Amino acid sequence: MESCCIEQFLEGKTIFITGVTGYLAKILSEKILRVQPNVKKLYLLIRAPDSNLAKQRFNNEVIKTDLFGVLREKLGTNLHGFIEDKVFPVVGDIDCDSLGINSELKDEMFREIDIIVNSAATTRFDERYDTAIRTNVLGALHVLNFSKQCSKLMMLLHVSTAYVCGEKEGLILEKTLNYGETLNGSSHLDIDVEQKLVEEALKDLQHRNATEKEVRLAMRVLGIES
Repeated sequence: MESCCIEQFLEGKTIFITGVTGYLAKILSEKILRVQPNVKKLYLLIRAPDSNLAKQRFNNEVIKTDLFGVLREKLGTNLHGFIEDKVFPVVGDIDCDSLGINSELKDEMFREIDIIVNSAATTRFDERYDTAIRTNVLGALHVLNFSKQCSKLMMLLHVSTAYVCGEKEGLILEKTLNYGETLNGSSHLDIDVEQKLVEEALKDLQHRNATEKEVRLAMRVLGIES
């Protein structure tokens, strides 16, 4: 899609973005606000104890960064009002069912959202296996389940973590994969089996009174560095 068409498409849309304090989602949020100021609303999912702290974290980690320098220069004293009108930080966490969003706000979001961009993930290459599964796999599933309840949803965009195309060479086409389907066409992934493997390993480590360091190393051996 040409850039001019993308700008037109975003006009008047309500967009829900996860992982907004991370690198990619932060850039995306700024770009949308800068190139399409007529976007209707940005719901931004932020981990925080309450809405006030979510707004504070958004201001400190996103708005006050150099990334928003162009908008600050362009809008001047009007920036604060523009952000207040367009941006709605939402307390939540993709690790939780229904993304941990309170019921009243969740129902409002279900009615309003046109586009969802899931950019929340752990990108540590030495992350514990159970943590990586909870956030990068089950978290994505929670976002998918949330999206199914959005009555006017037009697009769900999932930003995957590194090496999503494996070792494929040449032009990488945007081929749609069904849930559970793998790139190499092998048997479907079984998340329940993966979780059971981790749980059994953790129980064994606890039985042996393993240290936290030993637990971290064991989780890596289970696949994070394989």
